[in-house]
Amino acid sequence: MTTSQIPELKLPVPQSPAFDTDVDADLDVDYGFFDAPAFAKDTLAGWRKLASVIDHTLLKPEATRTQVENLCDEAIRYRFACAMVNPVWAGMASGLLAGTGVPLGVVIGFPLGASLGSTLRQEAAALARLGARELDMVLSVGQLKSGEHAAVERTIRGVAEVAHDHGALLKVILETCLLTVEEKLRASEIAIQAGTDFLKTSTGFSTGGATAADVALLRGVAGARCGVKASGGIRTLADAKAMLEAGANRIGASASVAMVRELGAE
Repeated sequence: MTTSQIPELKLPVPQSPAFDTDVDADLDVDYGFFDAPAFAKDTLAGWRKLASVIDHTLLKPEATRTQVENLCDEAIRYRFACAMVNPVWAGMASGLLAGTGVPLGVVIGFPLGASLGSTLRQEAAALARLGARELDMVLSVGQLKSGEHAAVERTIRGVAEVAHDHGALLKVILETCLLTVEEKLRASEIAIQAGTDFLKTSTGFSTGGATAADVALLRGVAGARCGVKASGGIRTLADAKAMLEAGANRIGASASVAMVRELGAE
């Protein structure tokens, strides 16, 4: 594992048979402290450290085999946190990354988050068997907005169990641009209680991407219980710096190479 996964900071998460929909219930609980300024300063000290927290991403529907191959080559060359691809390319990418130490990341239920829970579990298991070690799933925004919080929690928990049984990490994409502040808070707590390893801001395919304010809000809920991944519209070193300083410890980007080159990579 890389330092970006901060396993030493992850605290036990209380489990319950049904999600407690009272968002204010746990406000007085100490969920630990993540030192965002110190993490950002250390991460930005050199391009290799920055690369180690970037998910090098290619999720465009028109992405070709050659482009995915190039993505994997770049992930290996710069030692990015993972190479993130669509499910159809998982087997090929897994073969390219095998033995390199660079994990394969794959999205599921992407980009709408409207799949059946059983479909998501099957997809997670199939991709893990193909070699995926990081799975990014989209939360069911419509169910969240409908107040069906227990259903949202059950779906995430089911995928988290599959991922963890296969030794994979789970990141839950909240699609923050579609949520109110209250919904962001509630979605974050639901995902954490369901067992996610990271809260993630955005797919990059909706009406907006990551903002420093949303990253700070997610980190405020997470504390040190899980990671926070900023994704969507992060194209420059300045963008990445803002997200890290706000509390992200993982960045999702397609402009990864350009960002590390700003710090001196060749």
